[in-house]
Amino acid sequence: MKRIAVCVALILTTGAAFATELKLVAPGAPGSLVDKLKSASLTLAAPAREEPVTPQDLLAAARADYGRLESVLYAAGYYGGVIRIVVDGREAADIPPLAQISRIDRVALRVLAGPRFIFARTNVTPLAPGTELPDGFRFGAYAESGLIADAAKAGIDGWRDLGHAKAELAGQDVIANHKTNIVAADIRLNPGPRLRFGDLVVRKTGRVRPERLREIAGLPTGETFSPDEVDEAATRLRRTGTFRSVSVTEAETPAPDGTLDIEARVVDEKPRRIGFGAEISSLEGLGLSGFWLHRNLLGGAERLRLDASVGGIGGDTGGEDYNLSARFDRPATFTPDTGLYLEARAAEENEPNYRERSIEVGGGLTHIFSDSLTGEAGIAYRYSEVDDDLGARTLEHVLLPARLTWDTRDSQLDAHEGYYLDVEATPFVGVNGGSAGARLYGDARAYLGFGKDDRFVLAGRAQVGSVSGASAAEVPPGMLFYSGGAGTVRGQAYQSLAVDLGGGREIGGRSFMAFSGELRAPLRDALSLVAFYDVGFVGADSWGTENGGWHSGAGLGLRYDTGIGPIRLDVATPVSGGSSGAIEVYIGIGQAF
Repeated sequence: MKRIAVCVALILTTGAAFATELKLVAPGAPGSLVDKLKSASLTLAAPAREEPVTPQDLLAAARADYGRLESVLYAAGYYGGVIRIVVDGREAADIPPLAQISRIDRVALRVLAGPRFIFARTNVTPLAPGTELPDGFRFGAYAESGLIADAAKAGIDGWRDLGHAKAELAGQDVIANHKTNIVAADIRLNPGPRLRFGDLVVRKTGRVRPERLREIAGLPTGETFSPDEVDEAATRLRRTGTFRSVSVTEAETPAPDGTLDIEARVVDEKPRRIGFGAEISSLEGLGLSGFWLHRNLLGGAERLRLDASVGGIGGDTGGEDYNLSARFDRPATFTPDTGLYLEARAAEENEPNYRERSIEVGGGLTHIFSDSLTGEAGIAYRYSEVDDDLGARTLEHVLLPARLTWDTRDSQLDAHEGYYLDVEATPFVGVNGGSAGARLYGDARAYLGFGKDDRFVLAGRAQVGSVSGASAAEVPPGMLFYSGGAGTVRGQAYQSLAVDLGGGREIGGRSFMAFSGELRAPLRDALSLVAFYDVGFVGADSWGTENGGWHSGAGLGLRYDTGIGPIRLDVATPVSGGSSGAIEVYIGIGQAF
C-alpha cells in the first residue's frame, strides 16, 4: 500500500527552544487528497506562524484538526475515514485542553480515508423551472459534500430568480450507507411567496441626499423581485466613485401587500482628491499633468474634475503644449444608467508642423449599457487659431461627438487578457459657411496570456482614422493625423510622418493607420522584458493607402511592477522610413497600450 507522509520541524518557545517532529501519514490516499489534508491542518501550518508557538498552541491546533481533516474527507466523498492525532503517544482528543504541558516532541497525524462514496439518490424539491443543478450532483457521481450544499444553493437561487425572494431550505436528509458506500441526498425547499420590489430605504447616508441615492440606485419599485436588480443597484452606487463602501440588502420581512423593501447603507469617500503624473521621452521631452477632483459637488454625487498639463518641456517637438480642462458629470440623469456631462477645454499646441490655440465647450449624455460597454454623445463648439504650412487662419466648428467603448481587459494598466475597442465618430459643420464633414477614429487592442499562470503576454493594437467631407485646410490640425512617437510608432521622431506638400512643407493627413505588437516576458521578481514592433501610415486622402507613406520602429523595454501598475522604460530605433541608427527613449507609468 502506498504511503505518503509530510514531515515538518518546528521550534517551540516557552523560555527554552526545542524541536518538535510533525508528521502526516495517509496510507493509500491519492496525492491530491493528501495535499488538501496538509493545507487544512493547523498543526502542520504551525512552523509558518510568525509569533512563537507554545506547546498549548500546538495542542489546540491538533485538537482542531479532527474537524478540519474530516471536512476535507467529506468534501472529497470519503465518509468512512478514521483520523488519529497522537501527541507524544497520547491521542490529542484525550488530553485535557488546559493540561499544563512543558514540551511536545512529536505529533503524528494518521488519516485512513476509507472507500469513496457515490450518490445513489439526488433530489431537490420543489425545483423552479429552468434551474440548473451542479453537474456532479447526479446518480453515480462521487458524493462530495460540497455538491450537496451547491445543489441546495442552486435550488434556492432558482426560486429567487423568479421573484421568490425569501426562498429557503425547508429540510434535508443526507444518509450515508457504510455497507454499500452510497449516499442518498434529499433536499426540500420552501419557495415562499412571489414578491415585488418595495421602496429603497436609506438606513445610513452621508453628504449625498437620500432622494439622489434612490435615483442613482434605480431600484424598479413595484416590479417582480430580482436578485440581479439588487446587485445592479449596488453597482450603480459604487461606480459613482462617491462612496467608500456600499451595502444594499433585502429587508428581513416582506410587507403584507407582497412587496419587499431594500435597505441601503453607504459610507462617503473623501470629497476631494488630487493627482499628478509625469512622462519623459528623449525627443518629446518631459510631460507633467495634474488633476483636482470633487466627488460630490452639489450633494447629488456630481463630479467636477479639473485637469492641467504641460508637455514638450525640453523636447524637440516644436515647443511646449498646454492644456486646461474642466468636466462636470451628473449620474442618473433621465435614467439610472444615463449621465449628463458638461466640459470646457482651452489648449495651445506647439507641434513640429503647426501651432494651434483652441477653445472648446460642450456637453452631452453618457450611458452605461453593461459592465463592459459604455457610450456617450453630445454637441460642442470649437474655436481654433491655426498657423501651419497652409497659412494662418481662424476656424469655427460645431461638433457632434459620439463614442462607444467596449472593454473586457483584466487590468487597464497591465492587461494579461481581454479586449478593448474604442470607436469615435465626430460629424462637424463649419460656422460661417465652412464645409461639413466627419472625423472617424478607432482603437482596438487584444491581449493573450500563455505559459504557466499566463506569465507571458502577447499584446496587439490597431489604430485607424479618417477625415472626410472637408479639405485639410478646413479642419483644425488637431483633428488631422500624424504618426511617430510613444502613442503610435516608437523609435520614430514625434509626428515625423505627415503629408508632404513639397518645398519642406507638411500638414497632417486625412487618413491614418498604426499597428503595434508586443511580447511581454517576466524576468525575475517585479521585472519583465518587452519586445515590440510598431508600424504607421499617414495619407492625404480620406481612405486608401496610395497617396501617403509608411514608417516603422522596433525596440526593447523593461517594466517594473509597482503593484498598482508598471513603470515603463522603452528604447526604440527606426526600422524603415526614418533616420537609421537613431535611438529614442520613453519612460512612463503603465504599459504602452
